[in-house]
Amino acid sequence: MGVASVDGPNGESIKSTGAMFGRFSAELLPQLSEWERQLLEDPWQLEIVERDVQRAFLRGAGLMIAGLVSVTMQSPKLLDAAEQTRQDFSQPLEKGRERRISVNVLGGVVMWVTSLYCQARRSPSEKTDEAGFGVYTELVQFGFGKKVSPALESKVARQAALCPSFGLAHAELHRDGLNLDVKTVRRIATQCGDELLKLRTTQLEQWREGILPSTNELAGERVSVQIDGGRTKIRGDLSERTPGPVNLNEFGLDADDAPGRSKAQPQRTFSADWREPKLLTIFVHDEKGRMKKKSQATIDGTFSGPDATAELVAMHLHRLGAAKAKSITFVSDGAVWIWDRLDSIVKQAGIPDSVSIHQVLDNCHAVHHVSLALATMGLDQDIRMPLYRDMRTRLRNGRWRSVVADLQELADDDPTNTQLLTEIAYLRRHGEAGRLAYASFRGLGLPLGSGAIESSIRRVINLRLKGNGIFWKETAAESMLQLRALVISNRWDDRLTQMRSHKRRTHRSDWNWTPRSMTRKSEDAGTSPQTPA
Repeated sequence: MGVASVDGPNGESIKSTGAMFGRFSAELLPQLSEWERQLLEDPWQLEIVERDVQRAFLRGAGLMIAGLVSVTMQSPKLLDAAEQTRQDFSQPLEKGRERRISVNVLGGVVMWVTSLYCQARRSPSEKTDEAGFGVYTELVQFGFGKKVSPALESKVARQAALCPSFGLAHAELHRDGLNLDVKTVRRIATQCGDELLKLRTTQLEQWREGILPSTNELAGERVSVQIDGGRTKIRGDLSERTPGPVNLNEFGLDADDAPGRSKAQPQRTFSADWREPKLLTIFVHDEKGRMKKKSQATIDGTFSGPDATAELVAMHLHRLGAAKAKSITFVSDGAVWIWDRLDSIVKQAGIPDSVSIHQVLDNCHAVHHVSLALATMGLDQDIRMPLYRDMRTRLRNGRWRSVVADLQELADDDPTNTQLLTEIAYLRRHGEAGRLAYASFRGLGLPLGSGAIESSIRRVINLRLKGNGIFWKETAAESMLQLRALVISNRWDDRLTQMRSHKRRTHRSDWNWTPRSMTRKSEDAGTSPQTPA
């Protein structure tokens, strides 16, 4: 039977919640007179007193939580639930033994808990020195993370996602009375992101097997799907620095040595390269093509490449019930990797023929390519601008054929202008694919631009994962991308609840998965993956 203490690993066990309230009251009373004295002497100190009062009551809240957890852990109902978890867990667990561990709770209180720890059952053929896993079957009933309470895990991970760095997140948490070091903040945020990624991978596998349930959130709605890529610096492993050649002057001294500047260099370094995380957003739009008020977008992303992104789009469309939607509109820029995978996305998401599917090239991108085409002609501005405005108007009205025809006439007069021919081919390809019918799209109430995904790229990636001097390990970047996407899409609490429920039922060692080919080429070759049921 689990017991808890807030006085260290060998401290006195908590007797009741009332006892913890009495302890808080005893700690609080001496401070009341001090706060009164501060304000009587100088009312200007109110902000300082406010913060002190908040910290005191935050600690009181932590003591109360410790008392509530201790009392609950001794209840037969929780013990029965813990045993049920052990029996129903996805992997066989041993009967277990009690362990004493420390757990941080939201109030800044460290609670020492004795809980049943059940390791994974090993078969006789398994090596005993292999690292296994275990489950605290009593703590998992509360949604505890690794040495952290659910509310504290949520607050720390959310703050780390909102702030531009872990250091600033640590500073903000410290102002709120949570005295965690930067490494602890990073660990809690990363482990939360990893668990969310494990949930996503489990759902992806369930979708592949045809057993992932649908929420029907998109049933009867006009749905917009937008995909794009951002940029993030991914760093490699540390390696020994290779000393470069020394530039000596005529006196045999280092010619590059500036007076007063240290020449000390780190012994180890790493290389960093730009990577393109792929981001997706799925939302409901109204009859004017705008995001429906009071609706919530779904934002997700990955560093695992185009096929993985396309699979995530298909999985989310199925999970959200897009098979019952009124229409689905794919809006994006001209990236080939996106358009080449849309047919596979629709097929694997199980979208029936009764749902109208539309493909729209972002209008601003299309107009920009008209501008690029005219720029290759070297025309004076007073000639080029009226021509550009006329073509822009016609293109926005869906008359892309006349725009291409006029550009082609210009190209016939300058057959060596390969850049112009490239822009003409771009517009013709998307026009023949039906992605430039803006007048029809406007009449159907479809979005004509990819502003939603452009905004998501900026808010999810650029403001957290991209910046001067910011380098990420790929796994850490994927974890933060998941956290940030949930914050921006306002789906934080629901998703964390699902994550904790997932941890209570199953265990995953990692969140990686191998994406299947989603390109049109694979279908043409007869190697298309099976469509989930």
